[in-house]
Amino acid sequence: MFDDEAAVGASSVDAPRNRSRRRLLRGKRDNGYQGSASWISSVINLLNTIVGAGVLAMPLAMSHFGIVPGICVIIWSGMASGLGLYLQARCAQYLDRGSASFFALSQITYPNASVIFDAAIAIKCFGVGVSYLIIIGDLMPGVVEGFLGGAPEHDFLVHRQFWITAFMLVVIPLAFLRRLDSLKYTSIIALVSIGYLVILVLYHFIKEDTMADRGPIRVFKWGGPLPALSSFPVIVFAYTCHQNMFSILNEISNNSHFSTTGVVFASIGSAASTYILVAITGYLSFGNSIGGNIIAMYAPSVSATIGRAAIVVLVMFSYPLQAHPCRASVDAVLRWRWKPRGSNGNDVSPHRHPLLGPRGNRPAEPMSDIRFAIITTIIIILSYITAMTVTSLEAVLAYVGSTGSTSISFILPGLFYYKISSPESDTHQRLMKEDDEAESVSEDDDEESGEGLLANSLTSSGILRRTNRQWRKAVLRKLSLALVIYGVVVMVVCLITNTFFIASH
Repeated sequence: MFDDEAAVGASSVDAPRNRSRRRLLRGKRDNGYQGSASWISSVINLLNTIVGAGVLAMPLAMSHFGIVPGICVIIWSGMASGLGLYLQARCAQYLDRGSASFFALSQITYPNASVIFDAAIAIKCFGVGVSYLIIIGDLMPGVVEGFLGGAPEHDFLVHRQFWITAFMLVVIPLAFLRRLDSLKYTSIIALVSIGYLVILVLYHFIKEDTMADRGPIRVFKWGGPLPALSSFPVIVFAYTCHQNMFSILNEISNNSHFSTTGVVFASIGSAASTYILVAITGYLSFGNSIGGNIIAMYAPSVSATIGRAAIVVLVMFSYPLQAHPCRASVDAVLRWRWKPRGSNGNDVSPHRHPLLGPRGNRPAEPMSDIRFAIITTIIIILSYITAMTVTSLEAVLAYVGSTGSTSISFILPGLFYYKISSPESDTHQRLMKEDDEAESVSEDDDEESGEGLLANSLTSSGILRRTNRQWRKAVLRKLSLALVIYGVVVMVVCLITNTFFIASH
């Protein structure tokens, strides 16, 4: 009895101390930074980054793979991309709150290679942004002719250069927004455009006005290795959104494991469902005579013209989502300096670098207004000039996508997590120590509340919890390495495929 009273007294004395330790640990983890983006806006921006004009080519990919194999490839590609996003979220825990980026991770993993990583990201995002402007220039003349019922009176309305210039006036203000969360309303409009395209495909499928000459349907049989290989990059790269994941992790208000994992599942799941729905209904509508753009297959009508206009709106509001990571990567390239290494071959310890934070990464230092304006202006001007002078970027984008998208989606997330989660890593050991301290505080709280006595007896000193956590981390490290190998294989396959098909044309 007296022992119980003494224990209660001790726990009441230790309670303020435990709360103080909890605040201290939370301060070490959050570093005084608090995001303001909601969970919904994070999902919307990430989903808009994922779903783009590539959804229009899904029925053709389905015809090459067959329905059942095609569904499997779409789900598999989504799972692989989702693992990359999840690894990015896990890597962010090793960085101070609000400072997550490819550059920051490079500083504590492969510091002298960070300039290569960021340059690849900048080139990839720049190329995709230019392709969006080219799509606008190619589609708008047809949209105008569709609405006016023929060639317009003014010739400039059918010139691609005019429409690229006109839409740049809308894109420029959006590209100058600092925070990704500021684009949530334009992302909603873009997703509404995607919704219209999906409804259009479903409407014609239900109406059955396209099935007269659709030909045979492949359910289990594929169309051959070469057609399948030509469509494989389309499906894999349709999930590329990893360039904006760190910005979302920095801006989201609740960065708990449950919340960030929910963002990944909701975004990837919604994108996969959209791809499967459009792929199946589009393929069943036209069979093996399907083309690369499902909207272009429908007979001229007001609904089809609105569908083409919806694509324009989609890519227009997707351009700022490419400019955002492109600007950050260009800034990181310009800030890069060669980092010396210690005599033992490891990176120089963080205390030798005053610019490094307590976890060995650079703190989140926003760009100055002048630097921000200059970099953004250069990106906009170069993309505008490129889109005005080049009518097709298919060859360039094929190689940039094969290397840049594969690196961002698979290779870099896997490499970073495998390196940073190594038991020999100083950063990993510091984080494990913080987790152990946080866990001990949590166990003390459970004991104070008098709840979970049986669970506490089974997890005395946190042994079982720590063992379970270490087992999960070991499995995740193996998965990260497997993702790197998968990314290399995808890159090689896509490069060979692109070289073959470009040479054949």
